[in-house]
Amino acid sequence: MTAPVQELRSSRADGREPAVRLDAVSKVYGRELLALDRVTLSVDRGEFVCLLGASGCGKSTLLNLVAGLDRPTAGEIDTRGGRIAMMFQEPALFPWLTVSANIELALRVTSSAKSTTKKERRERAAELLDIVHLAGFGAKRPHELSGGMRQRVALARALAQDADVLLMDEPFGALDAMTRDLLHDELERIWRERELSVLFVTHNVREAVRLGDRVVLLSSRPGTVIEDFPITLPRPRRTDSGDVAELASTITGRLREEVLRHAKPAQQSAGTGIEK
Repeated sequence: MTAPVQELRSSRADGREPAVRLDAVSKVYGRELLALDRVTLSVDRGEFVCLLGASGCGKSTLLNLVAGLDRPTAGEIDTRGGRIAMMFQEPALFPWLTVSANIELALRVTSSAKSTTKKERRERAAELLDIVHLAGFGAKRPHELSGGMRQRVALARALAQDADVLLMDEPFGALDAMTRDLLHDELERIWRERELSVLFVTHNVREAVRLGDRVVLLSSRPGTVIEDFPITLPRPRRTDSGDVAELASTITGRLREEVLRHAKPAQQSAGTGIEK
């Protein structure tokens, strides 16, 4: 088993250094289940990369490995010592704490903020709530907020960790289309302002095209990179625009080919598990 390395071995040919690099990473569970197979992938500094693939292809496993929540069976994962934050589909807020206290808790465990006072943490939490457009909601409990508002709090909590890299595992998958669209705008704004590197997992192809600089496709299990689509459409983009829909259709077709290639005949009419 190879532990993540701490330094990049080389820069890209175009002069940009990756914030995250996976080199021939594999992950085996137990003795037989190969979840990821020699995945090589990089995310440049300030780049927004979306990861797509059918259910069970290893997308969440890949994020867990990058976050350090699990270790690869083989290969190397390099984050160059950068700070990493992770955001999940569920906000996972502590229901007995206020919104502000949920964020302050993240601030308390952040190495750069361990010496801060309670007053400083409260002020910083208020600043983060303002960034996600929830100023004035710090005293509320999670159950008093809508689903979209709770995800904004989860985003503020992730930002509290002063991360260089933001890992997002289907963070908007449970939200209605309008709320999701609004949060796309917020995420894109914060990504630009904070110059974050983002690795974003989704089942929604239009969401990937709407947000990403690149869309990376994983094969059906075992997951490995089969295609990398650069997204050159000008920003801002809309999920219902013709250009986004056209490119999403192309990517969906490629995904369908991959799923059907692995499917048994009896499963071929079951769909891909991908939203176009």
